[in-house]
Amino acid sequence: MELARATNRGVRLRNRSALLSKVFLDGPLTRQALVRSTGLSQPAVSNVVADLIDEGLIAEAGAAESDGGRPSMMLRVASRFAFVIGVDVGETRVRVELFDFAMAQLASVAYPLDPRRTEPAEVAGHVLAGIDAVTARAGVGVDEVLGVGIGVSGVVEQGREAVVHAQSLGWDRVPLERLIAAGTDLPLHVDNGAKTLGQAEMWFGAGRGARHAVFALVGSGVGTAVVTNGVTYRGASSSAGEWGHTTLVYGGRPCRCGARGCLEAYVGAEAVIDRYREARGGHPVPGDDEESQLAALIDAAGTSAAARRVLDETAEYLGAGVANLINLFNPERVVLGGWAGMALGGLLPAVREAAGRQALRQPYEQASIELGLLGVDAVALGAATLPIARLLTAGGVRSANRRVTEQIELHG
Repeated sequence: MELARATNRGVRLRNRSALLSKVFLDGPLTRQALVRSTGLSQPAVSNVVADLIDEGLIAEAGAAESDGGRPSMMLRVASRFAFVIGVDVGETRVRVELFDFAMAQLASVAYPLDPRRTEPAEVAGHVLAGIDAVTARAGVGVDEVLGVGIGVSGVVEQGREAVVHAQSLGWDRVPLERLIAAGTDLPLHVDNGAKTLGQAEMWFGAGRGARHAVFALVGSGVGTAVVTNGVTYRGASSSAGEWGHTTLVYGGRPCRCGARGCLEAYVGAEAVIDRYREARGGHPVPGDDEESQLAALIDAAGTSAAARRVLDETAEYLGAGVANLINLFNPERVVLGGWAGMALGGLLPAVREAAGRQALRQPYEQASIELGLLGVDAVALGAATLPIARLLTAGGVRSANRRVTEQIELHG
């Protein structure tokens, strides 16, 4: 009897998870569309949907267009059911953003960082200040926040608490989750920023519909998220995707990680600006920070041969790096994002051409190379989906603890 009840609970939770996830990602949808897309019976869909409406997770959103007969009601997630916070811990700033359950941005705040010295305690302080700032601006109580997702540079080692290894920042086993948790009771979810960008683009942007994709984050540094069969590949200790620290030129330019010839030492924003400085005979690049300096380089390309040469070389280097991704992972799509990747978007045709010269012909012809659709907010948006993903997996049960959720993931 107990086994039967447990089995029925498990089936119901999986049905709730499937239906809630479908409405969240693809809604508004009718009940009939949910029957077709999930394979669940009409009574099962009706019962679960009724529960989700009663609990305030989804709501009716008006009648669908009808060719005759009784119109069907559209279903969408209830935007005020819960709120989530996404944090992008970059190398030049900490960006904190608040979203409702429909992922509409309600408030945003940013705090600059000195890229030459990024102190973990300072980062944690900015995150905590940002949580207070965005909830106050939107008039949202902290008790209404489902959780905080944090995307950060470097390798994020998951365990009882997330620990960050980021050689480029000088971070070695930094207990970032513990530092932030000291100032808030909100649930925290920490992951690599490229991986949160990849999740955002898979759910809402250029990755929708793809099962095999690679998402490249090009900012001050460089990283990727590799998605295979719809799941992010993490490797043995979650360090998979450190594309920026693959060797492009053996014995080449020094990289911030301590090695030489890394891809990041050629296409990361800091490296691109440094190469432009060298092309200018050592003269400083105009601008107060990396973003304004990279913009100055791009603006100068129309009149400066040195600037044009640096950008042309950058496209070649990026193309070679993309070719490596295509040869290694055989993706359907390679998506370039990150603030520097978006700024360098005008190089995309040249990047495609360079990748075509370096990649194997058959996998190259199967892959598209595109820009991300979510802009500079992609990392924070993807980070905000981390608590959402846990809620969806738990069938919308907010009180589900990590062990319950992991059991659902394992058996679902």
